[in-house]
Amino acid sequence: MKAKKSLGQNFLKSKQALRDIVQAGEVTEKDTILEIGPGKGALTGELLAHGGTVIAIEKDRELITYLSEKFKAEIATKKLLLIEDDILDFEFSIYKLSATTYKLIANIPYNITGAIIRKFCEAEQQPERMVLLVQKEVAERIVARDKKESILSISVKAYGTPKIIAKVPARYFSPAPKVDSAIIAITNISKNMFTAVSEQSFFEIVRSGFAHKRKVLIKNLEEGVSIPKEKLLIIWEQLTLSPNVRAEELSLENWGQIVQKLQD
Repeated sequence: MKAKKSLGQNFLKSKQALRDIVQAGEVTEKDTILEIGPGKGALTGELLAHGGTVIAIEKDRELITYLSEKFKAEIATKKLLLIEDDILDFEFSIYKLSATTYKLIANIPYNITGAIIRKFCEAEQQPERMVLLVQKEVAERIVARDKKESILSISVKAYGTPKIIAKVPARYFSPAPKVDSAIIAITNISKNMFTAVSEQSFFEIVRSGFAHKRKVLIKNLEEGVSIPKEKLLIIWEQLTLSPNVRAEELSLENWGQIVQKLQD
């Protein structure tokens, strides 16, 4: 089975990385696991070995045939449900997945990382936790260790707590990608933040704030969402923010405070 570049396939071959992913997922026999792009089934096998019931979504028809044979016994006992589908078209209700009733654990196609994270964070049927193998650079942007936030990091932190579990060198994949990867876990997933502020308004403000990286935040909001500068200066003073602060310097808490004051 050769990896298809068009589907962003890079098969993980490190047993240690597989163990790290399953351990980060805290997989037990009571868990329902949604796996995206099982590939040749290396992670699928580990998940099943730890007792979880796995729903695996695979777009590649050739791999569906391969996996159907490899996991014939697990499919027969309903420990594995193998579905040919595109994860971006996945319908939660069909498989009776509701909020916090499942975990999302996967080595995902890197070309749709953002779309996958957005789909599952924004869904009413959010997973209990997400453990994903992503590009190392993307993982670092999500946790923002350099204290420079981005739309991606704020978007993830609005819904959960991200943490880098381990780095996975490119040589641990077949074929080897051009960049290293990292395992990231997102826990404490909920929409609790949006009980106080509108989800739609929050992201409208955040997107406008990051629209022009070189401009100060007040200027971006003044131009992007037509908020008078005078109003913003009053809010900035109330929150003890510098008038020259940029979007990347604000914490999630800062963004929530700004949106809440704009809603008042």
